[in-house]
Amino acid sequence: MTTLITLYSRFFECLEKLATPLVLLFVRIWAAKAFLQSGLVKIQSWDSTLYLFEEEYQVPLLPWEMAAYLGTAAELILPPLLIIGLMSRGVASALFVFNIMAVISYPVLWDQGFYDHQLWGLMFLMTAIFGPGALSVDHLLKKRFPTK
Repeated sequence: MTTLITLYSRFFECLEKLATPLVLLFVRIWAAKAFLQSGLVKIQSWDSTLYLFEEEYQVPLLPWEMAAYLGTAAELILPPLLIIGLMSRGVASALFVFNIMAVISYPVLWDQGFYDHQLWGLMFLMTAIFGPGALSVDHLLKKRFPTK
């Protein structure tokens, strides 16, 4: 019986060691892709973007024009960093907050896309807490320049 328990334990330890980097990479790509695509749509139709920020989105604390520029910049700069796994925990944390702001600023999401935003928020939170995993620039830099 002990041998069976040992085999069971070793199997799942091995599976965890192999799958964790892949799962963390998948999570980073999946969540970042949605925000990068949104940023690309915004710059393709800048007049529409400005209209949406002025008339539809209700971004608190910021003037609508500044919110348009900052939001678009965040969607174009942060996701590629997350995908390659550079400064991942900070980037994921920033995108987590950005995601919350998107939901707050655009009430239509509550009916149409709230589930997606919950999922992306969880993925950003996972990356912020667990890190980007072994398949990331952060991991390579940590191996190259170890800290003591």
